[in-house]
Amino acid sequence: MNEDVNGVVETSVWSLFTESFDVFSVVLLIGSMIAVSLIVKLVMDARRSVIAPEGIVDSLSSKLDSGSVESFASVASDDDGIVGSACSAAYRARSSGAAAMREAAEVAASNACARWTRTLDLLRVIGELGPLVGLAGTVWGMILAFVKLGQAGGSAGPTDLSMGISKALFHTLLGLMLAVPCLLVYGWYRSVVEKHCNTAFEQAGGLVDRLAGIDTDESE
Repeated sequence: MNEDVNGVVETSVWSLFTESFDVFSVVLLIGSMIAVSLIVKLVMDARRSVIAPEGIVDSLSSKLDSGSVESFASVASDDDGIVGSACSAAYRARSSGAAAMREAAEVAASNACARWTRTLDLLRVIGELGPLVGLAGTVWGMILAFVKLGQAGGSAGPTDLSMGISKALFHTLLGLMLAVPCLLVYGWYRSVVEKHCNTAFEQAGGLVDRLAGIDTDESE
């Protein structure tokens, strides 16, 4: 805080932050750092080329075209994405029939998709908890402000009381600054991830059906 020539106290955002810095501010700062890392991870990973790459689909299709089932399994096992995980699970369930292959592929694909949905869920939780932590800090700051007012025998001036309230409300501001970008990114990338995962499910389903058809022809 600075005092101008008229004796009026000038308060900056930074001074409010330093003077209201407590455990609630620490929690919100840690949440902000985690949120930034999650957002960067989503930007890098939530892409069509990562979730549903065409390369792995073309490679697996060529193996099926040539009838090389063992090579198909080898390529699928080297890919930890949705398509590779589903095809690898289906190959391992070949002896149980086509229905078991499709079921195993569906479970494996859902588990692989959780790589992106877990990140989204964590980002949503941080976004929803941010304002609550900020509100808790505000309530705590208000309590301290009125305790100081009571200790002063009610003689504290409006300036002192308003400064205490300003410091308390700063926690709410920090919570909202954390929540808004988290929920915006969550809302946007949720639809993006669902779209790409559905594409990968369709690709995997087509490959598994072709693999099951090859096994049926061989059994006949």
